[in-house]
Amino acid sequence: MTSVHHSASAAVAAIDNIQTLPQLLAWRAAQSPEREAYREFDAGAQQWRSLSWAQTLAEVQRWQGALAASGVGKEQRVAILLPNGFNAMRIDQATLAQGAVPVPLHAIDNPGSIAYILSDCAASLLMLGRPEQWQQIQAAAEQTGVSLAALQAIVFTEVSSLAGPAAAQSSGPRQLALVDWLRSGSMPSADNAASTPGAEDLATIVYTSGTTGKPKGVMLTHRNVLANVKSIYPCVTPLADDVFLSFLPLSHTFERTTGYYLPIASGSAVVYARSVPQLAEDMKTVRPTVLISVPRIYERVHAKLQEMLATSPFKQRLFEAAQAKGWQRFRAEHGLTPPNADDAAQAAKAGLLRFLPWALLRALVAKPLLAQFGGRIRIAVSGGAPLAHAQARCFMGLGLPLLQGYGMTETSPVVAANVPGDNDPATVGRALPGVEVRIGENRELQVRGALVMRGYWNRPEDTARVLDTEGWLATGDQAEVNAQGRIRILGRIKEIIVTSTGEKVPPGDLEQAILADPLFEQVFVVGEQRPFIATVAVVQADEWIKLAKSLGLDAQDESSLNAPEAVAAALKRIERSTASFARYAVPRALTLTREPWTIENGLMTPTLKLKRNNLMARFEQAIEGMYRRR
Repeated sequence: MTSVHHSASAAVAAIDNIQTLPQLLAWRAAQSPEREAYREFDAGAQQWRSLSWAQTLAEVQRWQGALAASGVGKEQRVAILLPNGFNAMRIDQATLAQGAVPVPLHAIDNPGSIAYILSDCAASLLMLGRPEQWQQIQAAAEQTGVSLAALQAIVFTEVSSLAGPAAAQSSGPRQLALVDWLRSGSMPSADNAASTPGAEDLATIVYTSGTTGKPKGVMLTHRNVLANVKSIYPCVTPLADDVFLSFLPLSHTFERTTGYYLPIASGSAVVYARSVPQLAEDMKTVRPTVLISVPRIYERVHAKLQEMLATSPFKQRLFEAAQAKGWQRFRAEHGLTPPNADDAAQAAKAGLLRFLPWALLRALVAKPLLAQFGGRIRIAVSGGAPLAHAQARCFMGLGLPLLQGYGMTETSPVVAANVPGDNDPATVGRALPGVEVRIGENRELQVRGALVMRGYWNRPEDTARVLDTEGWLATGDQAEVNAQGRIRILGRIKEIIVTSTGEKVPPGDLEQAILADPLFEQVFVVGEQRPFIATVAVVQADEWIKLAKSLGLDAQDESSLNAPEAVAAALKRIERSTASFARYAVPRALTLTREPWTIENGLMTPTLKLKRNNLMARFEQAIEGMYRRR
């Protein structure tokens, strides 16, 4: 451990004087030119291929020449609508080197939202996969009256040449296939020095998801992003031999900083996963040592595990025994509080198997589980949203080195994090080095430091509402900080439910607890100024079929979803999952549905957060009905 910390300290010292992201890449290419930098799967050749750091820098310079030839200059915006991979990395780095500003777009966002962002940031160039995508964006812009007049060029990466309508363009931005666009450029010359960015220049504009209203463009400078990289480094201690598996979209600031820029600082290799559906297979093939993820991935693994265990009472007890004993070991290792009622209940479920030695339980249960992640994970990070305690306890107890933290796009994004050897999953850890936190009015967490954004693009009023003259950012999250400096997030101020009896319920914690039951795929709780908490839930297809069959109901009949016996059975399961909550927080009414909430139907943001206002409107009649029936 000492050598790891020494290595991390030396690396932090080495990058301390680096002021911009292009400087970081150039420094890395000089430090380890022949080491593997990036790896992706070539679908045509059906094999993985790699780039070294020297090759990466050469590619970036070639792409920068094409940007210059396209007339993209300093501070102009380049919109990127690409999946994670070599091309997304190349255009991002080339844009930075040109002194321009990357604007990453969510690949799964709807065309109308993308058109709005292109117009709002006045993007000069857009890079995306196929002409059909552009046609959808263009149609959405025309339909909503959004102007794309600033757009000068569109580059398509998934075509070798343009044909049909795309080739017959007579007006609008110039459209080119990637190969033709690259052919038009030349290597940057010394004359290009005027485009070199400075520390206070913008490194990106990242648009927040917009759970309500239009998305806002968060302006992050080179200083902001690098300050966060330098603060994270000594906490996570990435190594040159580490392998990161990248699957969170690069439009997510969490992935940009921790899964993309941080590995450049450490010289680690980044492997781009083929797709989320192939992620389980890629983990076993790539065998990553560092995993940057959101809770949804861990939730899926946990749900699949519960589904498998349900078929064998013996395996279930064995699993509970391993989890209970592993969690006991984890608590002792990290000096956490004594066992609570949940721990005792879990040990009781295991029966006599809880007396088996850890070495045996580890071999029978923990090792096979860890093999699902490739078998050599050194650090697994969960961020973007809280991870349910039941799932955190499961994975940590069975030996997955899972770290949770807290941040937001406006803070580049990481504010606080648990670290190896000092990990309390009930909190998001302590503030990173160089980051100040305090609790303001209404228990709001406030943050100050070099990581805090410049402001919102073209939104001075919105900026002034969250960023004061002393540099303190109002996060919108309620929190508490204990005597050891650990931060516990209580919930979003705007989302806290206040019932008509005056009880306050953070919906996120409650929804996570309910989702621990594999019956529920998605959950939304309500109760603002109502006498009790109620729930709308999307059922998991296979689990619903099993429940319906056990109740003698036709699973395919929509009316069965809200048959009294189905609702009663589901509420009983919710009551078990929320046993640790105050009685007033436990839902007393329920509406079940089979239709998933998606980005396409307007009920989820591109970062997969619930659009609560839209859900309230969609289920207005069902919600009113739940309260009328009581």
